[in-house]
Amino acid sequence: MLIFAVTGMGGVGKTALAVEAAHRALARGWFPGGTLFVDLRGYDETPVTADQAVLALLDALGVRDGELPPTTDRQYDAYRALLVERRDRMLLILDNASDPSQYLPLLPGTDHHRVLITSRDRPDALPLRVIDLEKLDPDESVALVTRALHDTDERDERPVREPGALRELADLCGHLPLALQIAAGMLRRRRHRDIASLVAEIREAGDATAVLDHGSPGTDLFGRPLVLRPVLETSYRRLPPDQARLLRLLCLAPGAETGTEAIAALADLPSESALSLLEDLAARCLVTSVRSDPETPSVMRWHLHDLVRVFGASVVTGDTAWRREGEAARMRMLGFYFQRAHAADARLRWLPGLKEPERFGDRGDALAWLDGERAGLIAAVGWGREERFADTAMRLAFCLAEYLAWRRHFDDLLTVAAAARKSAHLTGDRLAEAMAWNNLGNALRNAGRAEKAIDAHTQARDLYQTSGHRHGEAIAWGNLGNALLVAGRAKKAIRAHTRARRLYRAVGDSHREAVAWNNLGCALQETGQVKGAIHAHTQAQTMYRAVGDHHREATAWNNLGNALFRARRVEEAIEAYNKSLDAFADFEDWYGTGQTLYNLAVAHDTARHLVQARTTWLQSADAFTRANAPTEAAASRTRATARPAPPNPHSQEH
Repeated sequence: MLIFAVTGMGGVGKTALAVEAAHRALARGWFPGGTLFVDLRGYDETPVTADQAVLALLDALGVRDGELPPTTDRQYDAYRALLVERRDRMLLILDNASDPSQYLPLLPGTDHHRVLITSRDRPDALPLRVIDLEKLDPDESVALVTRALHDTDERDERPVREPGALRELADLCGHLPLALQIAAGMLRRRRHRDIASLVAEIREAGDATAVLDHGSPGTDLFGRPLVLRPVLETSYRRLPPDQARLLRLLCLAPGAETGTEAIAALADLPSESALSLLEDLAARCLVTSVRSDPETPSVMRWHLHDLVRVFGASVVTGDTAWRREGEAARMRMLGFYFQRAHAADARLRWLPGLKEPERFGDRGDALAWLDGERAGLIAAVGWGREERFADTAMRLAFCLAEYLAWRRHFDDLLTVAAAARKSAHLTGDRLAEAMAWNNLGNALRNAGRAEKAIDAHTQARDLYQTSGHRHGEAIAWGNLGNALLVAGRAKKAIRAHTRARRLYRAVGDSHREAVAWNNLGCALQETGQVKGAIHAHTQAQTMYRAVGDHHREATAWNNLGNALFRARRVEEAIEAYNKSLDAFADFEDWYGTGQTLYNLAVAHDTARHLVQARTTWLQSADAFTRANAPTEAAASRTRATARPAPPNPHSQEH
């Protein structure tokens, strides 16, 4: 016997799919005996029992009144006998089941017929073929609402006039078919108002369920109320206490996707216990596993639907004890994020000769964890606007600066840096505030806002000077120099980098002194002081190598190549660029690799190595593509097919 189960969260469209599939199957002649449909109402206060359902099925099969067997056992016997006798294949739809006891007694005693069950609970213990339904994708959501409006009035042009508002509405509905259906009904009712008005109403309320349920137009085609919150409430109320607790706390997590270990910290549970409960919630279609490594299940990630998240957070807000529990859970999770991000940052900054970090085996492991938790980490930094979380959130932000710059997530870097500055000000920690201003300046410079960056680094420098923190002051001078150079003030940049270099030497930080030499060389190149630039980049390269910073050594080689190129020592420049690429080989710095390859191609083109130039430009385009830098990739491809005058090479700062 083939038994199918369509599973998914409430409102995802299981019944609609089952009914539509039945209509199509009947139209194609697959079930000449017809269809039997029973709504088991499994999530109502009084679900339909199998004993009640069999009476409805017998009635549909023509057995009623005096022909009805007097006992339940004989009713089941009669039901199965009728199905066995039916030569024409039938489809039995057992809709909205919450427990196997509702449908197991109703299964036909023959392989001739087919059974389709719909449920919010995945029947993993039974040998059924399961079809999991998930939310619609954005285009499907837009199409659903558009079709619903046009079916009522083909002259309704709101979807065409307001494509942006319609997409935002679909997002606010979580791409859940029930929510979209309710929203479409509300738009039909308020046909003289635009879509943006409903979007604004939901935004202001902060809870789509409250707005949509308040304006719900009634029932669907199956006679069921078009409401969201009761659907979520019935699923929540059926949970055992430990699952209900984990779901409530998970609704407080900062990101849409969260790793098992982070959730374990949130709930103050061992990872295995948290994993088991998450699997139970997944079986009830309340969470979804989004990524899994069979070798390391602890790194599995979990997604919570937006509407479930809003519902769960409101449940916590409505209970004093649960609010206190939620605050403690958030503090645990923030602490976990800080500890892991600190360890990942230490791995990214690690140099040979220093104590090797214990948590992550290599840079790849650290980057993978940061990539996976990035959305949650950035959102958690935002918790710093609350005083109780400000200090830890600020320190978390500092741990993310290197990573976000490395991955070139400059919008996120700007968000994190601005939040850290506010948190630092809230804590009253002047040195932390100076560091936050520094990071904000770097983010602004990378975002192309050089003048704002200059202001931020000036603030950082002044705070460090007031505090007597010479090392921090040196960092601020160096970053100020980079911003000045981007703003076209190369002479002032030279003075700033010279000041930074002297301060680093005074405090005995040769590693940072190398950074200052490298940045000074870039500024010298801009003013045409090529000889001084060659000296500065040579100093930087030598010092980087001495401290084992091979990544920055690669940037120094690149910049030395640029200076040599400007001095018309093209073959020496080519040699320097190749050494830069050799040093970059051990790192996933695709943007830096793309820049060096571009510069190398320019040098080959100048030296009339035309085939090598074209090949290298194409390699540069590939590297930029991997770095998610489409503009630079397009420029490299253009250069591979055209030969305008060679542009200035790319310098790399730190």
